[in-house]
Amino acid sequence: MKLGYTILYVDDVAATLTQWEQAFGLTRRFLHESGIYGEMETGDTTLSFAEREFGRAHFTDDETRAMFDSHPRLFEIGLVTDDVQAAWEVAIRAGVRGLVAPKVQPWGQTVCWLRESNGILVELASPM
Repeated sequence: MKLGYTILYVDDVAATLTQWEQAFGLTRRFLHESGIYGEMETGDTTLSFAEREFGRAHFTDDETRAMFDSHPRLFEIGLVTDDVQAAWEVAIRAGVRGLVAPKVQPWGQTVCWLRESNGILVELASPM
């Protein structure tokens, strides 16, 4: 088994794809004509965004459906870049909220954290 894709549920897929293009330099792979699903080009694993109500419609139980009512929590999307500082600056100019400015970890990796408009925690990190 291998990780094929991650789907994050958002209110506006097209706006999210645009923000991730501008803030993180990713390329849009696909946006469905209905606007309910889109993908970013990230290499072997697809990063996808789907409209919140589209996701909720897959489930009939109240507990699972309720998960679509709040911002995503307890995970982060990690993007690897050779220049964390420059990527941080681009993301900030694109309107993403900076949480922890770039810093060097004890093991030598440079990292920073941001939160984009849907509340998704994004880590930018240099390669290990």
